[in-house]
Amino acid sequence: MFIVAMVLPYALVFRGSSKFLPSLVPAFGWGAMFPIADSAIKHVDPFHLTAIRYILATIGFIALLWAFEGRRALRLERRGLELFLLGSAGIAGFNLFAFAGLEHTTPEHAALIVATSPLITLLATSAMARKAPPRATLGFVFLALFGVLAVIGRGDPVALLHGGVNGGDLLVFVGTVSFVVYTLGARRFTDYSSLRYTALSATGGTITVLGVTGFATLAGWLTAPSASDVAAIWWQLAYVVVVGALAAVLAWNEGVRRLGAPNAALYMNLVPVVAFVIAIARGYHPDAAELGGAALTVAALIGANLTARRQDMRRPVSAAWAPTRSAKPAKSRA
Repeated sequence: MFIVAMVLPYALVFRGSSKFLPSLVPAFGWGAMFPIADSAIKHVDPFHLTAIRYILATIGFIALLWAFEGRRALRLERRGLELFLLGSAGIAGFNLFAFAGLEHTTPEHAALIVATSPLITLLATSAMARKAPPRATLGFVFLALFGVLAVIGRGDPVALLHGGVNGGDLLVFVGTVSFVVYTLGARRFTDYSSLRYTALSATGGTITVLGVTGFATLAGWLTAPSASDVAAIWWQLAYVVVVGALAAVLAWNEGVRRLGAPNAALYMNLVPVVAFVIAIARGYHPDAAELGGAALTVAALIGANLTARRQDMRRPVSAAWAPTRSAKPAKSRA
């Protein structure tokens, strides 16, 4: 039943959808994930929550890969170290840092910081191409950072200089940078389908998550959750596995393959919007500084990416992860 539930969305949505739909799935899925995960870590610590989440998700990814591309697609082809490192950055790094940060910051702040990933992606892409982004884009970069600092500094953008920013915000930012590394690393796997890259890299990331969590537990830094603790968050766990991991990560990589990293990252602008809407619906009352900073950041993110897309329209587009002939699913099912 679990496999059927995951095969149908992949077959019906991702494979026959418009090129924009996959990028919308993680935007809405992760926007809702932060407030949901925030309630879950009150019962299960971020490390064990991530471990349980990705054990289940990776089983799902591998099952999908085997079902759609056959057993041969599971071969690492001497690229296991690359996949392990990228998965450790994107799967382990992002989730461990972001969920650990949630213990010390709000879901709304975390979602807003994650929304800086389009700008980080844009700057990283420009650095890799050894070409400076347009001046207008740089202006939007600083405007967005100003907005983020206004939110996490409670109206004081220079609070970071005085130690007024919560350490949780910094953890979420480190996790966001880790995920950008994972996203840009996909350009090294143009011969892989998005499903294959997701499944094999998630396997490497899960190994890292289990190693870190196991070591911390044995060292006495963490306490393993009881069965009742896990049962208390069954619906939150179901969401972060099925929507937040299986659907969202696969859809993210498919969106990057179709649009390229900078354009796909544009949709991350919706993450803080979804998170703030959910928080307000639950009774949260953001102050004027938070609302103003959030609006400024989202506007700057949209402006930066629209500027980049206008530049792309003036020249042939080279996607960060362009599909190739060999990226098609493997024919052999041996």
